Amino acid sequence: MSPLSGLAIMGKLTVAVSTTFICLLLALSACTPESSTNTVSTAKSSEQIQTLRIAAAANLSDVLPDIIDDYKADNSSAVQNVEVTYASSGKLYAQIKAGAPYDVFLSANQAFPAKLAKERTVNMTDQNNVTYRPFTYAQGQLALYSVTQSLEGFDPTTINELLMSRPNRKITIANPKLAPYGASAQAYLQAQNLYDDLTEQKRVIKAENIGQAFQYAHTGSVDYGLVAQSQLTAIKATPEQFMTLPPASYPAILQDGIVISDQAGAVAFTDYLRSTAGRQHFVQAGYLTIQ
Repeated sequence: MSPLSGLAIMGKLTVAVSTTFICLLLALSACTPESSTNTVSTAKSSEQIQTLRIAAAANLSDVLPDIIDDYKADNSSAVQNVEVTYASSGKLYAQIKAGAPYDVFLSANQAFPAKLAKERTVNMTDQNNVTYRPFTYAQGQLALYSVTQSLEGFDPTTINELLMSRPNRKITIANPKLAPYGASAQAYLQAQNLYDDLTEQKRVIKAENIGQAFQYAHTGSVDYGLVAQSQLTAIKATPEQFMTLPPASYPAILQDGIVISDQAGAVAFTDYLRSTAGRQHFVQAGYLTIQ
């Protein structure tokens, strides 16, 4: 055998031994306790993360996201995911009655949470079940809003003249049967002796919820809208575009919520909602202070 052939054979043996050694190292490292601990830890973290499902009145779409962000930043509970469905309170109530898997219901009135609490008490069969009581978390305000007609210097007592002297102009409100803001808007127009005449003339446009009523007014599809003050605060509406109505001129819009599941995160979130930090969000967003 030549010296060159011997060197070639030795080189091949060295490569084979090195490859075998590397494979052994990889196999041993894959079975180390550290790798096993990380796997268990990851699985445990995945199990701890829960999703909090909230059914929220449409008027909350501007303020609730900020509250949720602060809650998640300040709260050390296991809940990391929060899903919110916005709709009229009546529609959400119907969904919950039909079995929708929400954990918290934030209504725009007191009636729907009260009905849920009563129904759940009557239908409760397991003594271990907990029935949570409704709580008040905010008080809304109504405002007259227009992007086509200036409301600068408008006196709420002259709304009759504003609407009746211009027979072609229309006003939108949320559906009074489904939306508490719509019910208060209807009561306001009735107190001004306007609702029946405007309805007969087909000048009252009923939106499904307060969010849709705002869109009708905001896009100029109608001349005026009775909307939530919080919606106007969110868009920074200019003074000539709106007039906040006196709270005494319509039924108080007291907004109640209720926990409707046994998820621990639901109670923690509603506690935060009623805390000083949570209520400050509502005040800054254009809601009245709860007395």
